[in-house]
Amino acid sequence: MRPVRARRSLTSLLAAAAAVCLAVTAAPTALAAETGAAAAGAYVALGDSYAVGPGTRTYDDPNDACRRGPLSYPRLWAAQHTGYSFVEASCSGATTADIKTQQVPRLTTGTTLVTVQAGGNDVGFVAVLQNCILTLDDKDCVAGVEAAKAAATGALPGALADTYAAIRQSAPNARVVVVGYPRLYKIGGNCGVFGLSDTERTALNSAADVLDTVLAQQAASAGFTFLDPRTAFDAHSICSGNTTWVTSLEWDKINESYHPNQAGHRDGYLPALNAITG
Repeated sequence: MRPVRARRSLTSLLAAAAAVCLAVTAAPTALAAETGAAAAGAYVALGDSYAVGPGTRTYDDPNDACRRGPLSYPRLWAAQHTGYSFVEASCSGATTADIKTQQVPRLTTGTTLVTVQAGGNDVGFVAVLQNCILTLDDKDCVAGVEAAKAAATGALPGALADTYAAIRQSAPNARVVVVGYPRLYKIGGNCGVFGLSDTERTALNSAADVLDTVLAQQAASAGFTFLDPRTAFDAHSICSGNTTWVTSLEWDKINESYHPNQAGHRDGYLPALNAITG
């Protein structure tokens, strides 16, 4: 057992703030960006906090629970493709069920492109991260990760299939891109012994791998395209020694932690999406 770390002294702060991170759920608002009356195409972005603003520190409205912002990869893609109309339905905290009931209704038969990024909230990844940050022993963190992986391979495939079917029904003519999640850490990197151990970091990376495997499988079954960010993000993960594309734990910005930052959206997700869509 490792000694208690200073990070555990702020348990209450983390628990409270986690509620406004990935775990917040709010319906799409009427403020979603929509542009272009006679567009070359129609793009609708669906998803959770990885598809909106947390990590970029830039928001349309800091008090809006969805935490949408102009520096997310869907916004950047829309800004580059001005011939497309754009609807942002993504919202922090969304599960696959939330996407089906609250976001899919924004799709139409005229929608030509959809991105959807969801699954992390279904398997309780916020709670997993919180547990690994606060736990006294590696085995507690690993146990939480294994539970999340079991949820990813157990209940999540059916939930994804149901949501993807709803997307296809509502947007029968759209190209649909299922967006995956990056690994968070470089194992044996430059972070040293402080913070999470390499055992905990390896466990968290394995959760991303299992989640992305399930997403890729269900995307293929639905006839959708899977965007795998892991290879691009690996060189810029936490502890890599390079410019990081994912935020680390920040006690003063709990709701920014473990999300793609501005570079992650701009240099990671956006080029990968452009490689698929042109």
